[in-house]
Amino acid sequence: MSFKDNLIKARSHIIFLVALAFGLALVTWIDRGPDADASTQDTDGQMAQFEDITPLPLAITGTSSDVDLEHARIAWRYFQNNTDPVTGLVNSTDNYPSTTMWETGSYFVATMSAQRLGVIERDEAVARISLSLDTLQDMRLFDGVLPNKAYNVRTGELVNYANEPVERGLGWSALDIARMVGALGHVEANYPELAPKTATLMARWRLSDMVEDGQLIGGNMIDGNLRRDQEGRVGYEQYAAKAMMLFGYDMYRAYDAESHLMVQDVQGQPIPVDTRLHRNITPAFTVSEPYLFDGLEFGFDARSHRFATSIYAAQEARYHDTGILTAVSESHIDVAPYFIYSSVWGGGAPWAVMTFSGDRMDSRRTVTTKVAFAWDALFGTDYTRELLAAIAPLGDVERGWPEGIYEVDGTTNTSVTVNTNAVVLAALAFRAYGPLIRTGQ
Repeated sequence: MSFKDNLIKARSHIIFLVALAFGLALVTWIDRGPDADASTQDTDGQMAQFEDITPLPLAITGTSSDVDLEHARIAWRYFQNNTDPVTGLVNSTDNYPSTTMWETGSYFVATMSAQRLGVIERDEAVARISLSLDTLQDMRLFDGVLPNKAYNVRTGELVNYANEPVERGLGWSALDIARMVGALGHVEANYPELAPKTATLMARWRLSDMVEDGQLIGGNMIDGNLRRDQEGRVGYEQYAAKAMMLFGYDMYRAYDAESHLMVQDVQGQPIPVDTRLHRNITPAFTVSEPYLFDGLEFGFDARSHRFATSIYAAQEARYHDTGILTAVSESHIDVAPYFIYSSVWGGGAPWAVMTFSGDRMDSRRTVTTKVAFAWDALFGTDYTRELLAAIAPLGDVERGWPEGIYEVDGTTNTSVTVNTNAVVLAALAFRAYGPLIRTGQ
């Protein structure tokens, strides 16, 4: 490598670290407000309900047990089975060759976590991510602007959700792309030799087209026309905002959870709920997932730590009140319609399970594998250990971790996905090393 190449690589890494420091400082400033002593920041009083919440201490152990490593190897089996050798992309579910930017971000997180745990060598992690970056660089964008909502894993073609080619595409998901941007930030922090590729890729994407007045803007094809819509609700919106802030984007409205916050009591816990509709069809829901990602990848801030504590505590309280193990979030299921949102609060009620279209489907509530692993890694309580004891027998050394256990009858939700196995790896890596954004592991 020439002196010039080395200089470019070093400068790229320095720029990222400066942006990271600025972004995290901005998060702290927004959290505290311009006047940390002012008590008038929460104009609607909703945030005051979290003042008495004592955030649960984090359970970083600094070590990995033999059982942890066995569980990690089971999760990595999914990626061994489902990575396309030509494109380097990974199937969204077992043997289904479609992916989104969210799921590709999950793959990157899984790869970095597997390497941190010693499941794979650093050279393999770099080679895998590098091949994927090459494919992403070559893939056609929606309208030449941003990644399409879905791609064929084997060909890199734009597809619809049935994995059928579509000429123009479906539009873009700002949340999915933001999650991918966060993953690229983790790549730069952990593998500086890949920084030139990540920088080139993000320069190709017109990310400014999905940021407007401090908000995330998605692109949706409606009757053949592109419609721009604000994306994100409390939880996901702030997680995505953190990812974009790492690279200097002004996300002041997306990070501001208070403006659209109402609090609902669930099992005696204050639960943060967005006042806006979900996809304009049903009241917004609260699930575990964005808080798990925030803690495992970035490390909680003061607000998300309290929110996460309440969301976790409501699930533990439901178990103590009913005897029913509870670990809920969005997840795939092995029957139609194949995807559900198991909420702490959603559709106007606690513990609602909803389909994409807003219909109730409570019979498919799942004790979710990824939630069990993640809550245990983050908080390590007696209850999370009970969750893991129930989930542990599900590990399949040939396929990876399935989605979980159906609450209604105790049968296995046999769907096996990239996101669940990525969260298992991220959780186990967090237990040993802390948030993924830390460099040097």
